[in-house]
Amino acid sequence: MNTTADRMAAAYFDAIEILCRVTPKGWYAERGTARAAVTHAGIATLNAAYDTTTKPDLGSLHEMATEVGRQAARWSIMVRGEASDEVADLAARHGLLERSAMPFLACATDDIVLRGGAAQRGLVRQVDATESDLYTEALAQSFEAPEGAFGSLMGGAVLDADAITGYLAEEFGRPAGTGLGMLTSGVVGVFNIAVVPSARGRGLGRVLTETVLRDGIAAGADAAYLHSSAMGRPLYESMGFALLETWTAFQAR
Repeated sequence: MNTTADRMAAAYFDAIEILCRVTPKGWYAERGTARAAVTHAGIATLNAAYDTTTKPDLGSLHEMATEVGRQAARWSIMVRGEASDEVADLAARHGLLERSAMPFLACATDDIVLRGGAAQRGLVRQVDATESDLYTEALAQSFEAPEGAFGSLMGGAVLDADAITGYLAEEFGRPAGTGLGMLTSGVVGVFNIAVVPSARGRGLGRVLTETVLRDGIAAGADAAYLHSSAMGRPLYESMGFALLETWTAFQAR
């Protein structure tokens, strides 16, 4: 058993449960080792049926997939590691034919490489629930998502939850990027790292990530994890992150 991967995965799944319980339209359920997490955002991976182990319980996963599919127009099935033929068949029965890889990276905090200068760190600030609309707008712009794609995901009391810290990068008084830290079981998860197109290439992605990590370490985290896009992976690896597992997600084409 890869205990580091198991610990990081457990922290991630704890974070998803917390998010579903605090986001205004969230719903969460468990069957054996399978889980269902629904936020009602218009992003398939934010409404997911998944298994917490590397050997999914197919019967329970099917039950959870049925529940998620009833509630969300855009949704996914997610498993740790390479999906078996049986999981792929299950996904196909639910109409989820598009497969994608989700690299899952982690790093001990002692191994994290922090380079951002004080001037750049000054461009990033924490936000609370009173600025959830501003944060959500910046999130959509940074991910180049359609207006309303994130719905009420970050609304309500999400940005005031004990485990959750939201961040905005700003340039010239305008939002330029987003970040989110989630601290569970002594581990900080890095989420929502994105920069608006007009501000890319100036190191804001790094400084947002570093800010999440610095605050997580200050709060007692001894490790960090994240899911990375292909574009972001070289940045995270330069900061000390390494691949633990490559997860698989299925969604409708």
